[in-house]
Amino acid sequence: MRCPYCHHDNTSVVDSREAEDQTSIRRRRECDQCDKRFTTYERVEGIDLKVIKKDGAKEDFSREKLKRGLVKATWKRPVSMADIDIMIDKIEALLRRKRTSEVKSWEIGNLVINRLRKIDPLSYLLFASVYRDFDSLEDFAQEIEKLNVT
Repeated sequence: MRCPYCHHDNTSVVDSREAEDQTSIRRRRECDQCDKRFTTYERVEGIDLKVIKKDGAKEDFSREKLKRGLVKATWKRPVSMADIDIMIDKIEALLRRKRTSEVKSWEIGNLVINRLRKIDPLSYLLFASVYRDFDSLEDFAQEIEKLNVT
């Protein structure tokens, strides 16, 4: 593992334990060159998930892409990065439990939307506006009306 401070290639593991989410290993490392410490997380890759897009194209499932979308939707909202990470962990776990290694993009979107609606309605609206491709104020008004009903 390369040191993020001095970029030296040799580091030593000082401590290793299961992370709080119980899906990864947290390792404290120390650089053999500059003696600075840093933390890394090791996660099992498992089965490679393929996402089937609306146009039929397939791409690898990306936690980072999902995280970027959630960060944009929750920007300046009372949703922490920990909340986002937990949500992604739960969604990924559900997807990996499926009998197939291919999942449709709308399935992922629905899993995200259902969780965001419970956490923060405004973040939900922001995510839904992109996910459901809103193109008018009426689309927003209809979605807000649905939120007010539930």
